Amino acid sequence: MLALSVASALIVAAPQFAFAQAAPAAADEPSAEVIIVTGTRRVSRSAADTPAPVDIIGGAEIAKQGESDTSNLIRNLVPSFNVNTQAINDASSIVRPVNLRGLAPDQTFVLVNGKRRHRAAVINFLGGGVSDGAQGPDISSIPSIALKQVEVLRDGAAAQYGSDAIAGVMNFILRTDSSGAEVEAKYGQFYEGDGTTYQVAGNFGLGLGENGFANVSLEYRQSGATSRSVQRGDAAALAAAGNTAIPNPAQIWGQPELKSDYKAFVNAGFDLGNGRSIYAFGNYGTRETDGGFYYRNPNTRGGVFSNDGGVTRLVADTTPGTGTTCPVITISTANEAALIAQVKADPTCFAFIEKFPGGFTPRFGGELVDYAGAVGTKGNVGKLNYDVSFSAGRNDVTFHINNTINASLGPNSPTEFTPGQQIQTEKNFNIDLSYAVPVKGFASDLNIAGGFEWRNEEFELIAGDAASYTVGPFVNQGFSIGSNGFNGFRPSDAGVWDRTNTAFYVDLEADVTEKLVLGAAVRTEDFDTFGQTTNYKLSGLLRATDVLTLRSTYSTGFRAPTPGQANVVNTTTSLIGGVLANTGTVSPTSVLGQLLGGKELKPEESKNFSLGGALDLGGLKVTVDYFNIKMEDRIRLRSGVPLTPAQIAALTPAQLAAVNAIGGLTSDFTNFKYFVNGVDSTTQGVDFVASYPLDLFGGKTSLNLVANWTETDITRGERLAGIEADGSAGLLQLEQGLPKYRGNISINHYQNKWSVSARLNYYGEYYDPHADDPTLPIYADAQVTFDTEVGYDLTDKLKISVGADNLFDSYPTSNPYATILGAKYSVSAPAGFGGGFYYLKLSYKH
Repeated sequence: MLALSVASALIVAAPQFAFAQAAPAAADEPSAEVIIVTGTRRVSRSAADTPAPVDIIGGAEIAKQGESDTSNLIRNLVPSFNVNTQAINDASSIVRPVNLRGLAPDQTFVLVNGKRRHRAAVINFLGGGVSDGAQGPDISSIPSIALKQVEVLRDGAAAQYGSDAIAGVMNFILRTDSSGAEVEAKYGQFYEGDGTTYQVAGNFGLGLGENGFANVSLEYRQSGATSRSVQRGDAAALAAAGNTAIPNPAQIWGQPELKSDYKAFVNAGFDLGNGRSIYAFGNYGTRETDGGFYYRNPNTRGGVFSNDGGVTRLVADTTPGTGTTCPVITISTANEAALIAQVKADPTCFAFIEKFPGGFTPRFGGELVDYAGAVGTKGNVGKLNYDVSFSAGRNDVTFHINNTINASLGPNSPTEFTPGQQIQTEKNFNIDLSYAVPVKGFASDLNIAGGFEWRNEEFELIAGDAASYTVGPFVNQGFSIGSNGFNGFRPSDAGVWDRTNTAFYVDLEADVTEKLVLGAAVRTEDFDTFGQTTNYKLSGLLRATDVLTLRSTYSTGFRAPTPGQANVVNTTTSLIGGVLANTGTVSPTSVLGQLLGGKELKPEESKNFSLGGALDLGGLKVTVDYFNIKMEDRIRLRSGVPLTPAQIAALTPAQLAAVNAIGGLTSDFTNFKYFVNGVDSTTQGVDFVASYPLDLFGGKTSLNLVANWTETDITRGERLAGIEADGSAGLLQLEQGLPKYRGNISINHYQNKWSVSARLNYYGEYYDPHADDPTLPIYADAQVTFDTEVGYDLTDKLKISVGADNLFDSYPTSNPYATILGAKYSVSAPAGFGGGFYYLKLSYKH
């Protein structure tokens, strides 16, 4: 059925005003007349006339913050967008997962200049519940200085754009300046004295003859690690008992160190005349991160120091079969030190307590390389508009881990490893056409759009160095295999998996009357892996009065499982029943996956309904939008299940060889996970935006209020009895892991050479099972933070700004289990857990 639509869609960030010496740029001052390209295929469509809500964030609003990461910048401006600090979360610390409208990162469609952005190679195995197992794009690879504006369509749009457009669409539009230069230097630090950040960025406009432009953006950033930790209880007890080698803190919770972050974007175009042009844009970037892992207790860590829970030490006989008798070392006895000394003196015996007397904490990170490019031509032939383009992108992550060992190699184990590499490559070819047809009785032409897309997506897994996965000679003596903390990918894990699909779409939209706009779209896609899917969208907008507009949409959508989700193999360390243990993730269609109940993945499906309205009273503008997203067959990581003795006994020789080839029986895994279409859910919410301009103290002032309520209910899902009365931690995180209520009030004032901005942020209550352990539930309180910035124009080209994010040094709820693993606060806090951050910024525009 066709739903009537809401109003003047514009959900804007604070309107921007120029410095006294400069004229305001259109992208910096969103208004009801700003032309958008997201969510509509009509030429010269304003945000106020779209049947679905679109946030428009101008470049100046993005720049006016202390944050340096683009994901954090968007979080501060779009209340239904969430991203948080990733402390000890494996590859999630390299590419942080983001969430729009309470859904997973790969359920939001990301565009750059209207073209699909490739996904990251990272799959978020520890993604805070909502993002577990997701594989979304890396928004942080886009430098903020390159952006003219960001358009956020908060509506299902699979019928318009294809797979992934369930939560909405984010379109990052690059600057097109053909002259001038802008350079910005920023320095900042947390109040605690850590996390020091340096950033230098520049944007340069170049003319290509009289009819073209090339706009270049560069950024370099590095930031230090932070620590919001206390000493773990077990480490403190060891130190109190006399072990002087215990580090303090033994385990660090904080943002990882960003050793280097280089980003470069180029956007170019050339007018060929007669309504025709060519364009090209692309990027290249590298990033290296290094973060902490869980502490390995020198008395109790299984497979390394002890295999009986800390009663006796694990001692290796380096010459088995020769009659050597290594001493049995009972931990914490009077003669323990003497026995350890005896082992050290005997070359035929070895214990890892010799190398790590205080235990060890692995350091994990990775080197990311991201690059992409697009070329195309667009124009018109008579009334026919066309856009033909080809784009390709690649995201490459090489993992590294150090200060750890492959215990099965014994004394010969290295302490640094390269566990492997993941690569995501995508190619797209698009033909987009539109034609305006006069229709008798309509108030406008009927815009008929249609097109074709060919897309190829490839995921590659490359084996790590041999020492990171080798089954060493001491495995039969109880020592664990692989680089401890993150096992290397084996050659049998490695491979290249791809998927190709083609799509056709038709999109209709017209002003049926002066007051009523109606639209419809249908898209069919054919995948070489699971077949065909067809989705549609109906939309409408009603100009009810001169000041009130109503709008509504109804659509169906889908998200195809990625080749990475269907084939990746991974090892994670997490708390299981209060004990740190390894969990393996395997392909659901592998021999081991099928033994555990795995099946081939199928697409997620959705039904999306929105209804809203906009009120424009001249100065005061208010928009309210309700959304309801019903999803079936959401792809999740199935809770860990063991391979039982009965299953092992029933294995055929061929099955046994296949299971062992991926480490099934020759590892210290306690259980296994695999992807499954395991959850149905309903996510609903309301977005509220109000803005009002003021004239205060002879300057220009804007007052803005944005708020969001989002709630998710699981209607079908695996519930694990005996863990929590209301279900497993993972499903409870889906429902409560993000705050239901988010919002901020901001004010921006410009007067002569001064600019002042302030923003009060509210983050509602949320649920955090510490370290993903449901036996350690944290029901965190709401948090309020305050951000401010003051700027002064030193000259007509040079400006200095000082500011603070979280000015009053607010922290999230304290962790009641702090001494178990050492985290001082709830680490999944949506506002972060670093505390206050101050910064100094110098910018030059010419």
